[in-house]
Amino acid sequence: MTTTTTTTAGGVKVVKPTVGSHLNDYWGRVRGGDLGTLPAVLGLLVLSLIFGVARDTFFSALNFANLFSQGAQVIFIAMGLVFVLLLGEIDLSAGFASGVCGAIMAILLTNHGWEWYTAIPAAMITGIVIGFVLGFLVAKLGIPSFVVTLAAFLAFQGILLKLLGGGKNISITDTFVLKLANSNMSVSVSWIIAIVVVVAYAGVQLNNVRSRAARNLVTDPMGIVLMRIAGLAIVVLLTTGVLTQERSINPVLNSVKGVPFVAPIIAVFLVVWTFVLGRTTYGRHVYAVGGNTEAARRAGIPVDRIRISVFVIGSFMASIGGIIAVSRANSVDPNTGGSNILLYSVGAAVIGGTSLFGGKGKVINAVIGGAVIAVIDNGMGLMGYQAGTKYIVTGLILLVAASVDALARRRAASTGNR
Repeated sequence: MTTTTTTTAGGVKVVKPTVGSHLNDYWGRVRGGDLGTLPAVLGLLVLSLIFGVARDTFFSALNFANLFSQGAQVIFIAMGLVFVLLLGEIDLSAGFASGVCGAIMAILLTNHGWEWYTAIPAAMITGIVIGFVLGFLVAKLGIPSFVVTLAAFLAFQGILLKLLGGGKNISITDTFVLKLANSNMSVSVSWIIAIVVVVAYAGVQLNNVRSRAARNLVTDPMGIVLMRIAGLAIVVLLTTGVLTQERSINPVLNSVKGVPFVAPIIAVFLVVWTFVLGRTTYGRHVYAVGGNTEAARRAGIPVDRIRISVFVIGSFMASIGGIIAVSRANSVDPNTGGSNILLYSVGAAVIGGTSLFGGKGKVINAVIGGAVIAVIDNGMGLMGYQAGTKYIVTGLILLVAASVDALARRRAASTGNR
């Protein structure tokens, strides 16, 4: 049974949970089918241990830094797909949409002499336009998203070929764009940002407790809040400590230290989209439409606008993924955004805990799921496995994640926690 204590604040009785009751409630939700990111986090830890034991180089600072650039494109695209999946929709065009946006940026930079501060926004606007068209076809014309985005998947391959003149490779020389996925912040800036992140997170958590207590609302136990702050501090500071080590084979000629630029970019989008989904009316509307479209419509929620908006966000994030992919490769070619990028991106969102049935998921799912896929690809590469084996293992893990989601939903329905 859950244990709580009751206090009186201004004559109003407030139920204040203890650390024990909070943990018991969490365990009850897990047993009731609300697993959240728990399976993905456990899977990430197990995979890391396996590859770390098998290959000492897996835990090296150089390899750890490589994981960020290797998984960045998939993570960005998966962040956008979380919004689409929350409505029970799908976007099969996100991979090649990222390639088209990356190509637009590369062509403007190289062939037309644009600066990065105009070429990058042009690529982002391209993503927004793509998302609006897809969303309009789905929401206003009633065409299933599977059909619309499958058609776009095929069309964008052709558009990419047309943009690149049939199969050309356009190289990038803009130093700012190249730094996005290939360079690192200085050691001092890395530590400053890490400390700012921890302090800001602690301030948000403590302010949330204070504001809720002032309104006589139930707050999380202070012990739980401090555990969250300590957990984030450990992860951020430990990661920064590893990444600020010397990673160059020959540091005399070329010193390589600091957190990769792509890491804070991921963090910024994670914070922004987490705030949008968790703290805004728009976010509540997205969950409402994903949970029960007809009920949301009767409640006055503009369902069509919400459906269009999630495709806009999805394609916008695909444009970010394309920009990072072009930066990492120093060029764009007809395969940019193709191959397994789409499948990995969908897999990242689902493996991280986003439901394929709609109504359940968070942006952090994309980051954790993307980390799982990056670890699999990186670790198995270090162990010498071929691409075929990597695909098989990734596919099996995706199947397990989907099975966990289905079983969790069944469990939630049977226990009344739907």
